[in-house]
Amino acid sequence: MNDSADSLREQRKRATSRALTETARTLTTARGFAGFTIEELCAEVGVSRRTFFNYFESKENAVFGFAVIDSRQEELEAAFCAQDGDLLDDFIDLTIRRFDLFNPLDDAPALFAVIEQEPRLLKAAFEQLAKNERRDMALIVRRSGSGHDEELRAEVIVHTVGALVRLCMDQLLHHQSTEPFGELLTRRLDIARSAYALSQKAH
Repeated sequence: MNDSADSLREQRKRATSRALTETARTLTTARGFAGFTIEELCAEVGVSRRTFFNYFESKENAVFGFAVIDSRQEELEAAFCAQDGDLLDDFIDLTIRRFDLFNPLDDAPALFAVIEQEPRLLKAAFEQLAKNERRDMALIVRRSGSGHDEELRAEVIVHTVGALVRLCMDQLLHHQSTEPFGELLTRRLDIARSAYALSQKAH
């Protein structure tokens, strides 16, 4: 019974989060980003300002759908930190599972439309991307231990995988690839590993 109640509660939370994001995008398209307040957004959705900040840190994040951490994502990250396999493989698996959970492809057309109308929102998007990267670095350090070398390794892993993810997104969004994201990512990782291995042999 408790599991069922928790499940229904999580579903309602996700529905509220989604309603806030969709309404924020609609208002941005209709009035411009500066044309509405958080209070007006909350009134449209039927929630309080306090509730809004339980879901989003800012109006910008609401437009982008960058919600405060999702419980499902927390579970994925906890599982990653508890694993003891190959660190890079496990981080790639975490990245794929997150993609499957949130599937940014679904939101891409709406996001492109909002950014085209409000280019200044790109700054907020890059700031959130940097925040997510710092969170991932902290996860890797938490799993592998602290120390200068570990922090550098976490930085290299996160930024390398991030670059591969961007290549995959370009393939999916602009080249209409039908290959699943996970396959696109693992294939590019294999190529990167081969390239580094060849470089080491050359030296």
